[in-house]
Amino acid sequence: MKISIDINPDNKETEIRISCPSMSPEIEKLMSMIRVLDSKLTVKREGEVFLLDLGEVLYVEAMERKCFVYTANAVYESDAKMYELEQQLAASGFFRVSKSCLLSLKHIKSLRADINHRIRITMDNDEQLIASRMYADELRERLGVK
Repeated sequence: MKISIDINPDNKETEIRISCPSMSPEIEKLMSMIRVLDSKLTVKREGEVFLLDLGEVLYVEAMERKCFVYTANAVYESDAKMYELEQQLAASGFFRVSKSCLLSLKHIKSLRADINHRIRITMDNDEQLIASRMYADELRERLGVK
């Protein structure tokens, strides 16, 4: 893979151009990672609205009909429903691991088999989440883990 950067002060915005002989899983992954860098999620905390970079989001959890967005440093609330967030974030490397939890695959630190065919997931901030058995096989497949 060849990477070239053209720095030109006359450019009004950053443009990323990918030249390849065909679409491959590696190119799709690269495109997804670039999209994450430029994506924002509208959330609230203590009456203030924030535009949060998706790259900062570790996971989203639904509790008592509310969705909470977790980063390494703070917890925010989203007005969106879990299924709406799942649809919005799927193309940005997020995966549903249980009925109430959606996580960023890039922030997974480790996986461990748990009882009843579940998976214990350790995130970058050392917080542990459980992938239910309903989602465990698809998670393993998505990560290329057997």
